[in-house]
Amino acid sequence: MHFIITGGSSGIGLVVAQLALAEGHRVSIIARNPDRLKDALDTLQYGENVQALVADVKDADAIAQAIKTCSERFGDCDVLITSAGTVEPAFFSELTTTQFNEQLETNFFGTVNAIRAVYPDMERRGHGSIMMIASGAALIGIPGYTAYCASKAALASFAESLRSEVGRRIHIGISFPPDTLTPQYASEILKRPVAAHALLGSHTAWPVEKVAKGVFSGIRRRKKEVHFGWQLNALSWLGPFIKPFIYNRIG
Repeated sequence: MHFIITGGSSGIGLVVAQLALAEGHRVSIIARNPDRLKDALDTLQYGENVQALVADVKDADAIAQAIKTCSERFGDCDVLITSAGTVEPAFFSELTTTQFNEQLETNFFGTVNAIRAVYPDMERRGHGSIMMIASGAALIGIPGYTAYCASKAALASFAESLRSEVGRRIHIGISFPPDTLTPQYASEILKRPVAAHALLGSHTAWPVEKVAKGVFSGIRRRKKEVHFGWQLNALSWLGPFIKPFIYNRIG
């Protein structure tokens, strides 16, 4: 099978690439930073079964060309994992238009761009799997995360709508990871507003390996949604009932 992973140079995407390669699959990783891609290839060390291409998911033409190049070498995409994402914590009044739009364009439209590049072929063949990496932030509004929460919540609606169109022919999955120990998290947590800490409470970020295994298992089991931990499961099922108690933490 051929896995294509956007944002595959680090974090969840990179570890999922390792899991796929360990099972003998062919893997293409796509990211916008050439240096990180080179480091990722050094980490993966699976020779001819892995390739890396530079492209920014915000650029629809660039990501389409990168995926076409991937498929020319390794065959049609069997599994697409959209792991490319960005976050810039700040209150809405402090975010510039550029900072706000960057998060929507990368997290939401970047995912749409990648899916659009593989979707016609999956429809033609009548099979394939797509796993979008959203966030637990899609399930609740967090102060300082207006753009990020909006972008991830939009993914949840997009996945549900797309699934209603394709039925069972193509697996459309979405995962909602908690705080995860990735390079992006290390940068983000330094900027997280006090109000966000108050709402989220004290907790330990999850190891990236554990989250990646959950995502990979969700693909293998063709799960519609992948949740992590009882808190996020509770939010997904009982959000309207428990959110008032959560928001009481910040007044």
